[in-house]
Amino acid sequence: MDAALYAKMLYDDNFRELRKMQYKYSNESVSEMISLLKETAYKTLPLKDFFGQGIVYLESIARVHMSIYKSLLSFGSSSGSYGLKAMEEEIYASLTIENIDSSRDSIRRILSGYAPKDEMENRIFGMKQGLDFISDTTNRINEENIHKLYQLTVGNYLSENDRLLSNQMYRHDSVFIVGGKVEHQGLDHKKLSVYMKKLVKFIQADSAMDDILKAAAIHFYIAYLHPYFDGNGRMARFIHLWFLVQNGYPSALFIPFSSYINKSLSAYYKAYTQVEDNFKISELIDITPFFIYFIENVYNHISASDYNIDMIEVYRVALSEGKITEKEKDLFNFVLSAYGNKEFSTKQLEKDFKNAAYATIRSFVLKFEKMGILVSHKYGNRVKYTIVANVR
Repeated sequence: MDAALYAKMLYDDNFRELRKMQYKYSNESVSEMISLLKETAYKTLPLKDFFGQGIVYLESIARVHMSIYKSLLSFGSSSGSYGLKAMEEEIYASLTIENIDSSRDSIRRILSGYAPKDEMENRIFGMKQGLDFISDTTNRINEENIHKLYQLTVGNYLSENDRLLSNQMYRHDSVFIVGGKVEHQGLDHKKLSVYMKKLVKFIQADSAMDDILKAAAIHFYIAYLHPYFDGNGRMARFIHLWFLVQNGYPSALFIPFSSYINKSLSAYYKAYTQVEDNFKISELIDITPFFIYFIENVYNHISASDYNIDMIEVYRVALSEGKITEKEKDLFNFVLSAYGNKEFSTKQLEKDFKNAAYATIRSFVLKFEKMGILVSHKYGNRVKYTIVANVR
């Protein structure tokens, strides 16, 4: 194949849609391009498609901006916490994606520790239990814990027909994902145990693959296999977050991933469709379109989050140099969790935190303001604080 044509095709805006590429260049040119990619460029994952062939991606095209790592490494607590404001939005968006009714008022109630009062709040309570489970770093990702997460989050709130059999970890029959037409059929249920074991092995194994892309690959693969009758999307998104937390990115639970997905939902589903449609031409499950979706619509937005990157670095350096006490670290994590980028007063923080004297609270906000991590806002005789935000 001519090198100039090969390069032109690789950088074509339609590259992720092979049907359009065939129309633009010819079937023969696309076949030659795929053959060259197989020989020189594709990275093969230890995850199999439904026919036993390895799933692939193009590392040279799927590249994550370095600022995302700063965002994901910046905050969070090793004790296992999550941002209440962020996870309120995460739960709302994740349920909305699956057309499940919820309200932010009910989500706030459940996250604040109140008991569910109806079926809607039961589902929200399941999501809270899921967050509690994956934020506990002692809960390692294995088949048993994936099953436990599913039951806590989804399984216990399903109708009898959609529930798993008591002695099985995965569905016991076929499942179809239906839009205007049948768009995808999940893996043959008899093979699910074998494929899920391979997925867990991939999750647990050290690899040279970028962690951020690996999380997206796990997300894709769960939806691709569709191991449950219902709740596959919620599980894919939860395990995506869980993998990041387990691999040293605690701030994943301070960022509402599903909110970004919900805002780009048509592109999210289109990425799955592109992978399936391209398979009909290349006979490969190439998940590069899914990676590109996540980079463009989720990861790049996280790296431009509400938190100032320079401030994050100040916090990390001060923490590593021992300039921040354990109590101050706990207070800052609480501020992130409870208030996010919203204003708070010292009195409000004292009341909500419940485990520090007012003098300690006052010292904390003044110190962190001097460091450039918090900023004060005066309203007459009252003063409120917020975390320093990016300039938009």
